[in-house]
Amino acid sequence: MDDFEVLKIKLKKFADDRDWDQFHSPKNLSMALSVEASELVECFQWLTEKESQNLTSEQLSAVVDEIADVQVYLLRLATKLDVNILDAVEQKMVKNAAKYPADKVRGSAKKYDQYE
Repeated sequence: MDDFEVLKIKLKKFADDRDWDQFHSPKNLSMALSVEASELVECFQWLTEKESQNLTSEQLSAVVDEIADVQVYLLRLATKLDVNILDAVEQKMVKNAAKYPADKVRGSAKKYDQYE
């Protein structure tokens, strides 16, 4: 059993122990995930590029908490939908490799439909 599966079980137990599973529909979890991702963005909102790469310990602590919150909701959503995240990422990397061939997009921030 991989680390994600162990963590998914722990998170399910955490929710079950609090009778929260009734609130954890895919719709609600995806909305909560969006909120937490926005809170992560907020940590960087008014920082310069340089500041965002050199966070204070307090800033980094806040970012770590928000990353954890994002991961919690993502794992709960994956559990509800019976999605193996590692497999999903592997499949997406194959799709991305086809959309973004390294020899064509190296060094470019353009979207796949904007390069020739």
